[in-house]
Amino acid sequence: MDTLTHALSGALVGRVFAERRAGAAAAAPAAGRVQPPVWQMVAAGTIAAIFPDLDFVLGWVSELTYLRGHRGVTHSLLLLPLWGLLIAWPLARFWQRGGRVAAGWRSFYPVVCAAIFVHILGDLITQFGTMILAPFSDQRFGWGTTFIIDLPFTGILLGGLLASALWRNSRVPATAALVLLVGWVGVHAMGRAEAIDAARAYAAAKGIAAVEVDAAPRPASPFNWTAIVFDGERYHYAHINTRRSEPLVATDDDNFIRRFSAPYLPVAMAQWEVRERFGNGSMRALAEQVWNAEDFAFYRWFAMFPVLDHAGEEGDGSVCASFKDLRFVTPGRGREPFVYGLCNMAGGWRLFEREADGLRWIDVR
Repeated sequence: MDTLTHALSGALVGRVFAERRAGAAAAAPAAGRVQPPVWQMVAAGTIAAIFPDLDFVLGWVSELTYLRGHRGVTHSLLLLPLWGLLIAWPLARFWQRGGRVAAGWRSFYPVVCAAIFVHILGDLITQFGTMILAPFSDQRFGWGTTFIIDLPFTGILLGGLLASALWRNSRVPATAALVLLVGWVGVHAMGRAEAIDAARAYAAAKGIAAVEVDAAPRPASPFNWTAIVFDGERYHYAHINTRRSEPLVATDDDNFIRRFSAPYLPVAMAQWEVRERFGNGSMRALAEQVWNAEDFAFYRWFAMFPVLDHAGEEGDGSVCASFKDLRFVTPGRGREPFVYGLCNMAGGWRLFEREADGLRWIDVR
């Protein structure tokens, strides 16, 4: 999920954890503990929910460091209690020094941990992959139910916060919004199951011995998917809408949601494409050599549905091969991200990312 959505989810969690305020009596210690004001709980939840995405600083080290470390230790369930302490304690100290409230860090610790947990859940429902067992394992987990930017998802969070502002003494609006979010993700899970069923039906109809069947979420609708079948050598994939019976026609004058959704055809009209993992021409040997190269280990770890993007001689005379991941092949997108490859040059392999205007060399150190 994007950072704004994470921030809104943390604010909503903060409102759920905040106790009802009833005038001056609410500021008095209860059982020896002072309950922070609602605004501080909301602020604590927001800050905590943003925290895991601070791993963007890894990009200051190098691009590969970021790619290897993003959604790593800051998104770890194992380290979550530690992160909760490291955020709750300075927040309590900051507000104590301001003389606003004498609440200790234990008052903020539950909401901070809950907000970080909700951030991790928000990333787990996408397909990018989250290393929830870091630093002991770099395995990426992802349920793949939801596209990384989902406007209704963000809208539910925003609506819950606005309703909470209108009914300030009630936690019901915030709680109801979180429950509604669970239901919305459930709708996405239903769409995913339907897309996978469509992929299995295609494989059975074509007599394909499927090694892997999956589906990648797409924008604009919980029923827009890229259904994927892998037979061990080739990827078969189609952009489908599992609930559509007729194609959706969109023009340049239509709103962006309709234009984004139009390429996804009804299952019965799906246009299946086939891509060889390593290609089938004279450059197949080069593609396999690049794929198995030591300098390309990071991409073997990162990619879920890798296919050959390009192989051959570049303008400078070097021979190169690059791969892309079908996770990021979205209709209407000018150029897919995360297209990496190696060139066989005089000094050995050299890593690059293929961009719209050519190759961008990357230092592997």
